[in-house]
Amino acid sequence: MQVIDWDLAVATGTRLVRPGPQVSREEARQAVVELRRLSREAEGYVREFTRIEAEAPPQPATVVDRPGWIRANAEGFRVVLEPLTERMANRRNPPPALLTAVGSRVTGVEVGAVLAFLATRVLGQYELFLPPDPSGQAPTGRLTLVAPNIVHAERELGVHARDFRLWVCLHEETHRVQFTGVPWLREYVRSQMTEFLLAADLDLQTLLDRLKQAVDAVADAVRGGESTLLDAIQSDEQKAVLDRLTAVMTLVEGHGDFVMDAVGPSVVPSVAEIRGKFQHRREGGSRFDRTLRRLLGIDLKMKQYAEGSAFVHAVVDAVGMEGFNRVWTSPETLPTQAEFADPAAWIARVVNPREIPSAAAN
Repeated sequence: MQVIDWDLAVATGTRLVRPGPQVSREEARQAVVELRRLSREAEGYVREFTRIEAEAPPQPATVVDRPGWIRANAEGFRVVLEPLTERMANRRNPPPALLTAVGSRVTGVEVGAVLAFLATRVLGQYELFLPPDPSGQAPTGRLTLVAPNIVHAERELGVHARDFRLWVCLHEETHRVQFTGVPWLREYVRSQMTEFLLAADLDLQTLLDRLKQAVDAVADAVRGGESTLLDAIQSDEQKAVLDRLTAVMTLVEGHGDFVMDAVGPSVVPSVAEIRGKFQHRREGGSRFDRTLRRLLGIDLKMKQYAEGSAFVHAVVDAVGMEGFNRVWTSPETLPTQAEFADPAAWIARVVNPREIPSAAAN
C-alpha cells in the first residue's frame, strides 16, 4: 500500500519549484567547489570547539540544486514513513484500492507542492534518513548544501560570499558532528519518529475528522492565528511523543546556532553583519510567505533556534563545554521542555546531582 505517490510528489515539486538565481556555468562550478571545501574546513573548527569526536571519517558535503533537494527529501520521507505504510498494508480491513490510489495521488501532489516551497528556502541540512545501501558501505547520514539558495541568500543580503558560505557550513557541520559523534542520537530520533507515526489513528472516520481540522487550521493561519497543520492532525498520544521530539530538535538546532556564533568571530570576519541581516531575513517575507511558514511549523523551528541557543549559552557559561557535553550521555540527560527555560534545573539534575544519603549514614 502506498500512502503517498512519491514519484508524483517529486514530479510535482520539480515542476513547481522556482529556478535559482542566474549564474554562469563557471560561477556555479566555483560555488560547488568552494562549498565542499568550506564544509571540510568548518568540520575541523566544529570538532575542535565542541570536543565531540566521531569514529566515522568525515565525508565531503553533497551539493545539490533545488530539484536535487526535492528528490533527496522525498527519498528520506519515504524511509521515515515506511513503518506506517507497512502497518496500513497489514490491516485486517484495508481501505478500498480505488480510495487508496486516489488518496495517494492527491497526497503526492500536496507533498510535492510543500517540497517546492521549502526547496527555495533551505540552505542546508544533515539528512538522517537515507535509503538502505545494499553494499553496507555508505555513511548513515549525509550533509547536503543547496547551492542556489546559498547564492541567492548571500546576494539578497549583500554580504561577503565566502564568509556567508563558511557561516552556513558551521551550522550544518555541527549537525553532522552531533549525529556522527553521539552514537545513540540518530536511533533515538528515528525511534521517536516511528512511535509518533504508529500512534496515528488510522480509521476512516478519524482521518476525515483530522482532514476537517487541517482545513480549519489553514483558515486560522490565513487569518493570522497560531494554528499549524501538525497541531491539527495529531492524536493525544502523538502529542506526548512530539514533546520529546521537539526537545531533542530544540537542543540540536540551538547547539548548531550556538556553535555557529561562537566559532564565527574567529574565522568569519563579517559574522556580526551576517547574523544581523540573516535574522532580519528570517523574520521577514510577504504575508503569504509568513502564513505558510506558520502553517508548516517553520516559525516553530525558528523559535527552537532561539530557545535552544539560549539554553546552551547558559549551561556553557555556568559549567563549561565539558559540563554541557554531559547532555549527550543518553536520552535521559536531554533537557526537558521545562529545563530549556530553566538551565539551572538541568545542571542540578545532570551535571551536579545531589547524592541521596545512604541508610548507613543515618
